[in-house]
Amino acid sequence: MEKELLNELKEKLLEEKERLEDELSAFSSEDPNTKERWAAKFPQFGDTTSEQDENEDEVEEYLTELPLEKNLETRLNDINEALKKIEKGAYGRCGECGEEIAVERLKVNPEAKTCIEHAE
Repeated sequence: MEKELLNELKEKLLEEKERLEDELSAFSSEDPNTKERWAAKFPQFGDTTSEQDENEDEVEEYLTELPLEKNLETRLNDINEALKKIEKGAYGRCGECGEEIAVERLKVNPEAKTCIEHAE
């Protein structure tokens, strides 16, 4: 892979990593004690509603944020893995067959782990 293209894809990965970390930090915090590294914060609403309504709202918001956190964290992990592969010189190869991943695919999805034939 050309060095210029590799640098372009690395920059896209770094920008997306920063965006995902910002989005995650809005409703969760890094937790080195968990496998996934991020833990959703349990919301604390003000005193504007009755205590029962407040508790229901907090639980509902928390349950809404959990799958979003998981999705964002999975994408972040994929990006971190791609960045590690760039550093090791192993970026752009399909994790299933070892063939090069098409440049067009990497431009659209720079954290792609597989060629289009082995995409899930």
